[in-house]
Amino acid sequence: MTSFVTKYGDIAGESGPDRLPPVAQMTQANFEMVVRMLADDLAFGSDDSLFVGSGLEYAQSRPYEPGDPVRQIDWKITARSGRAYLKEYETLKRMSTYLLVDTSGSMSVASTRLSKLDLAVWITAAIGLIAIRRLSPVAIVGAGERRTRIKPSMATSDLWRILEPLRAAQPREATDVANQLVSLDPRLTRRSLIIVISDLHEPEVVGAVCRAAQRHDTVSLHLNDPAEAGSLRAGFFRGTEAETGTAFLGHGRSAWHEDQGIGKAIASAGASYLRLRTDRPFITPLRQFLANRHVVARGRD
Repeated sequence: MTSFVTKYGDIAGESGPDRLPPVAQMTQANFEMVVRMLADDLAFGSDDSLFVGSGLEYAQSRPYEPGDPVRQIDWKITARSGRAYLKEYETLKRMSTYLLVDTSGSMSVASTRLSKLDLAVWITAAIGLIAIRRLSPVAIVGAGERRTRIKPSMATSDLWRILEPLRAAQPREATDVANQLVSLDPRLTRRSLIIVISDLHEPEVVGAVCRAAQRHDTVSLHLNDPAEAGSLRAGFFRGTEAETGTAFLGHGRSAWHEDQGIGKAIASAGASYLRLRTDRPFITPLRQFLANRHVVARGRD
């Protein structure tokens, strides 16, 4: 049977990591077609656990009745009232999914055919579609200067409409991931799934991800260009940071962006972490990560 990866190439007419093309080159119809196939491939072999709550959210306490499990006794209320009370929890429910996609200038600077922005949009669209298929309301949150509707929706038409303006690169766009995470938290009245898709260049973003993980099921997908890891295969060069305009002197074998310890810091806060590079296949590692992140150690480079 022909694989989905081959079908991506048939539609795009190109080759590369997983044979996906830059998102701006696609017509809307072909973009949606590829996203549907990508969602099928990412969802293969996984279950609903990514989009379902833990089932342990407290609902209320009621008087204890003979036959109730002792392990669910609410000891605080029992001690205050002098009568045994039992905790009741909400049943499993679908969590709303918030996908924060970084569209800032550094995401569009690339040494490979596929930029970090391209990879972010493909991943955002595919995970968003998987969530909708599994009855989890989805909100796409623009984490650059472009604002999007933050109210979660179950309509695929809303997914396509919100993603369309994010496909175009804006090299001078500032990053706003940390601020969007901070402003999002007061709006969420219940535990939600938050997925941050970014190159994490913003100094405050790691702390914001760690704080979000204290209240919500949080995932960080850290996107890298090979040049950032010192894989440019060039000599000395003068460069300018895309968002701040800061000039620097670099070398093709030296890292452009210092990010040591980011994965450990995020994972230690209870969030799930995965690093993906634009020059390497991402479908298989991302599928395995989404399927196994609750049963394996968190944090993977």
